[in-house]
Amino acid sequence: MIVRQLFLVALATILLVPTVASSATATREQCFRQFSPKSGQAGKDVIWVPTLDALVDAMLKAAKVGPDDYVIDLGSGDGKIPIAAAKNFGARALGVEYNPQMVQLARCYVRVEDLSDRVQIVQGDIFETDFSQATVLTLYLLTDLNLKLRPTILNLRPGTRVVSNTFKMGDWSPDQFIESEIGNTRAYLWIVPAKLDGLWEFREDTSGETFRVQFTQHHQELKSAPASVQESLPIRNAKLRGADIEFTLDAPPGLHLAGTVDGDEMRLTARSGAARKAYTGRRLR
Repeated sequence: MIVRQLFLVALATILLVPTVASSATATREQCFRQFSPKSGQAGKDVIWVPTLDALVDAMLKAAKVGPDDYVIDLGSGDGKIPIAAAKNFGARALGVEYNPQMVQLARCYVRVEDLSDRVQIVQGDIFETDFSQATVLTLYLLTDLNLKLRPTILNLRPGTRVVSNTFKMGDWSPDQFIESEIGNTRAYLWIVPAKLDGLWEFREDTSGETFRVQFTQHHQELKSAPASVQESLPIRNAKLRGADIEFTLDAPPGLHLAGTVDGDEMRLTARSGAARKAYTGRRLR
């Protein structure tokens, strides 16, 4: 009987002592020792190599992360980017990681930083994850994996910022090249562009005058249809950054227009000296 009572007391003591992973007083060092991650360890699609702190900071600054952002990191490893996005930039963040041990390590770090209200780490496959709510998407994959994800990324909301450590997106040219202060590391920023392909008709809000432009699009690069398409006016100096657009009609009077795209509608403004004209554009086909 005495032995049984001692056993029960010992068992109760063990159950009352939290593990490092669940302790509110754990330190980063304790988290690291418990899960023992190793740079270069194998993952599902890539090996794990931690992103340098200076590059994390440069990536998030380039993406202009702020309190209104929701940052999703695909292949989040030890959770460094989601934690930095919340801790240093005030954002909400989600890390998606396939390796269960790395998930537990990242969650341990999140608790240590007291960021559980702003950072979530989930175990999952990045190719089966819905990341459509991201305003900022971060990646440290390989080029072929980026290309596999690219069609889904291009269907995100226009203006979504995408930052990839080291690896590019094929023929989708980055909007910005990012270097950290320590050098010898690089990342790339893309702004998901609005979809403009098709024939658009623009009407001046006051006079009712109209013109048409047949846009052809390759990611953020815009051109107009050849001059042989008679119903379309040629354009030049076109720039598309997310939902923000500007271009100049390459025909008299050389009108320069700038504004925003919202689905099948554009709101544009043209200025000439003190004069201002507002145009509404609608996609016809």
